[in-house]
Amino acid sequence: MGPPSSSGFYVSRAVALLLAGLVAALLLALAVLAALYGHCERVPPSELPGLRDSEAKSSPPLRQKPTPTPKPSSARELAVTTTPSNWRPPGPWDQLHLPPWLVPLHYDLELWPQLRPDELPAGSLPFTGRVNITVRCTVATSRLLLHSLFQDCERAEVRGPLSPGTGNATVGRVPVDDVWFALDTEYMVLELSEPLKPGSSYELQLSFSGLVNEDLREGLFLNVYTDQGERRALLASQLEPTFARYVFPCFDEPALKATFNITMIHHPSYVALSNMPKLGQSEKEDVNGSKWTVTTFSTTPHMPTYLVAFVICDYDHVNRTERGKEIRIWARKDAIANGSADYALNITGPIFSFLEDLFNISYSLPKTDIIALPSFDNRAMENWGLMIFDESGLLLEPKDQLTEKKTLISYVVSHEIGHQWFGNLVTMNWWNNIWLNEGFASYFEFEVINYFNPKLPRNEIFFSNILHNILREDHALVTRAVAMKVENFKTSEIQELFDIFTYSKGASMARMLSCFLNEHLFVSALKTYLKTFSYSNAEQDDLWRHFQMAIDDQSTVILPATIKNIMDNWTHQSGFPVITLNVSTGVMKQEPFYLENIKNRTLLTSNDTWIVPILWMKNGTTQPLVWLDQSSKVFPEMQVSDSDHDWVILNLNMTGYYRVNYDKLGWKKLNQQLEKDPKAIPVIHRLQLIDDAFSLSKNNYIEIETALELTKYLAEEDEIIVWHTVLVNLVTRDLVSEVNIYDIYSLLKRYLLKRLNLIWNIYSTIIRENVLALQDDYLALISLEKLFVTACWLGLEDCLQLSKELFAKWVDHPENEIPYPIKDVVLCYGIALGSDKEWDILLNAYTNTTNKEEKIQLAYAMSCSKDPWILNRYMEYAISTSPFTSNETNIIEVVAASEVGRYVAKDFLVNNWQAVSKRYGTQSLINLIYTIGRTITTDLQIVELQQFFSNMLEEHQRIRVHANLQTIKNENLKNKKLSARMAAWLRRNT
Repeated sequence: MGPPSSSGFYVSRAVALLLAGLVAALLLALAVLAALYGHCERVPPSELPGLRDSEAKSSPPLRQKPTPTPKPSSARELAVTTTPSNWRPPGPWDQLHLPPWLVPLHYDLELWPQLRPDELPAGSLPFTGRVNITVRCTVATSRLLLHSLFQDCERAEVRGPLSPGTGNATVGRVPVDDVWFALDTEYMVLELSEPLKPGSSYELQLSFSGLVNEDLREGLFLNVYTDQGERRALLASQLEPTFARYVFPCFDEPALKATFNITMIHHPSYVALSNMPKLGQSEKEDVNGSKWTVTTFSTTPHMPTYLVAFVICDYDHVNRTERGKEIRIWARKDAIANGSADYALNITGPIFSFLEDLFNISYSLPKTDIIALPSFDNRAMENWGLMIFDESGLLLEPKDQLTEKKTLISYVVSHEIGHQWFGNLVTMNWWNNIWLNEGFASYFEFEVINYFNPKLPRNEIFFSNILHNILREDHALVTRAVAMKVENFKTSEIQELFDIFTYSKGASMARMLSCFLNEHLFVSALKTYLKTFSYSNAEQDDLWRHFQMAIDDQSTVILPATIKNIMDNWTHQSGFPVITLNVSTGVMKQEPFYLENIKNRTLLTSNDTWIVPILWMKNGTTQPLVWLDQSSKVFPEMQVSDSDHDWVILNLNMTGYYRVNYDKLGWKKLNQQLEKDPKAIPVIHRLQLIDDAFSLSKNNYIEIETALELTKYLAEEDEIIVWHTVLVNLVTRDLVSEVNIYDIYSLLKRYLLKRLNLIWNIYSTIIRENVLALQDDYLALISLEKLFVTACWLGLEDCLQLSKELFAKWVDHPENEIPYPIKDVVLCYGIALGSDKEWDILLNAYTNTTNKEEKIQLAYAMSCSKDPWILNRYMEYAISTSPFTSNETNIIEVVAASEVGRYVAKDFLVNNWQAVSKRYGTQSLINLIYTIGRTITTDLQIVELQQFFSNMLEEHQRIRVHANLQTIKNENLKNKKLSARMAAWLRRNT
């Protein structure tokens, strides 16, 4: 939509009169809004040189406002108004994209947060700021739009046109008649008396003020924390995706890159950090005579607003130099003194160097600051030159040696450094292609760690961290694709794009692409892509074009179609295919994966196909790549003979984004091989067979018996990650809740305990004799808890005994830490197998610790008691005594989640539901209904449960609860049928 002319809105005289009357009628409301949203100062037109009186006295055609009160200065105030969308005239402020009339070139930004060490903020903190934005006009317009939200505008001027070659000396000013806000689309609108000239540059000068909130983690925010025994505060920023507008007026879209000169005014005892190195410092005195430090920073490269970053803190740092550029890790002074930042410092430089060499593009900035915040909801943010982390993702403490934290820090740091190329240097054009940032950063975090740790099982780790989770979430009817074709996202919808599909499916797309091309070709294409679009923006098609150029320049890799034709279906289409191979005929077919394989699915969505790369192996030997580029195709080479040694597995190393099914003979051959010699099938494919089979059986593609047959060999399985996959799929929460149905618990106990001996003996011995041997075994660290909790749940005597031993050692000598991977399980069974004496010990530990994670851990453990009177006392404590005043854990829900606690909690609610509602909120009562009713299978049980809770809920809540209980019942009935079939199979095989 083109810009309107300088004469105002295009309306008839009658409509103008009607609108004017409406404005007059709402004058009182506008006055209130003006008070709420502040005011904006402008230079009166009559005071500007070169303007006639008639021009100076002109006013906007549709805005009526009280006569402003003159100020002592030469300027006078205009009330800033906000316009609800239901009565303002239609215009560019209704669009979700900024109009292309102005292109930002440079920002001079100054921020002054009123943070003082002797006056810690209580909830919020005021800040003021000024920004001068140099823009180039592309279309004549007298109406300027930029983003701004939660700020009061104090002053607005437009200088220009600027004269090139004279230091941007101005030849005049453009009068600002009015400033108003369209809050729903988050725009600030400047109404000018005359249009800007196309091809000319101007400077928008804006002064503003706002509040920094401790509760928010968007825009500018506060952390209040304890360091060196004192309460302290820091200020930091999070501007991605659309929160720069919360801090300063700006053109807050990723394609509108500009350079930034940033100035921070802060208390002298604090240090200020931003994207670039410090340029200089001076002193400033406020109206009260207090001294403030003014820190200026060097000019940034061209970058989007979401990468601008600020921190004001009282921190220490450690530093090193990598290829002549300084790297500093900032953290609480206690953490620096304890050496908690050393690991991050030691890995950061080498990661930068590896990626510089890989892409043959040097890191663009002269320094890197990385800061660890006590609390940061986003975990980590890749701001150019000033990366911000939550402490948990950056600091490694001595007690963390038996956790997966060391590996986690490596991955998170690698991810954020990867963004320095994917996102910072080359930015997606719009948020619908955010996977170009996050997907590639997620993929390269694994490539970085594999490079520095070549012994790590790369495929198994990618499966555990990425594939396992996304394949469980994705299906044909999900409304989410990796790259969304729609661009008109609302702000809230943009935030929702930062999800598992963007990160994990995006990383899976990059990995699949790398594998069917080859790593050299993959990286070569990325080099030219990054070089071409440096300091600029790109779309998905730009990426495909560079891959195609790399393919066209060689003759080794031959594809069945262009990269665009191959990849667009994977990125634009939801879900993934199920590939089914008939090993008798060699016929391979594809179909979209549906949850529960619903019938008549063609009525629900088009039956799209993918161009599928099939990497595969036969009898343990890797075979040449083939392509399934239609719904069905014959591959004679995939047929198997009657020989016991003949078997086929598709999707080599699980590099393709799909699940694999076989005909009955195909599954039978794989079962035979597993029982005869499981090690002939690589670990990643033993994982794959289990995970694919259970997912396909759960969703009605194959029988549950087919999946169970794959578990017969497990007595010979010594890889804990394979066991983890089996137990996650087999010993589910639903199954644990229904242990008494069809005797499945006793059957499963006999079946699994017979097969657990080997893997249990390996890890129980390590725990008893040399538990530190696990510290570099990432897969064991993430898998051990499930093995341990299942063994104890099945009543394995040695598991229960080991839990008792570890619990007793910890109670007698707290320095004997319970190994972190199994601490939850040991604490739980220490309580379950103990008495009120052990319970009181945990209560005392809960009362004395200030560690939030430890409090949650202890709260859950105390709910493991089998004694109803202890659980009842626990709930009474929860609603009445001080140790449980925080809302970190809903104790009533935790108790109700156990088998014994379900009945105790229900009885407790009879006389205490009002206290529970007051303590945890009405929603907690609704959650308790679902928890207590988690095993219902009849309408009578629903009626009984609703009658029990009827006086606790409002009518609308009762209706919603009834519908959800019906869903739980139907799900349980389905699980009941499944459990019956599993029980029948277990009877035949134990």
